[in-house]
Amino acid sequence: MAHKKAGGSKARQGVNVVGKRLGLKLYGGETVNPGQIIVRQRGTVYLPGEGVKIGRDHTIFSTHQGIVAMRKSKGKKYIDVKNN
Repeated sequence: MAHKKAGGSKARQGVNVVGKRLGLKLYGGETVNPGQIIVRQRGTVYLPGEGVKIGRDHTIFSTHQGIVAMRKSKGKKYIDVKNN
């Protein structure tokens, strides 16, 4: 007959999960090539503007070469790629 419950020690296993590497990959003013990832995110923290598209997992990537620009409009954050 067991004298201790096994549930407590079992519940603490597997806590070291690997980070998903989310966030901004390129910042405003940096140059970008077509298809290059600008932001990896969960949900739409940043919305796509001109010169970018949004992927199935909400990743924002560039559609052409240019310079990354960020702007706010009506309380929402947008990312654009301007031609240089």
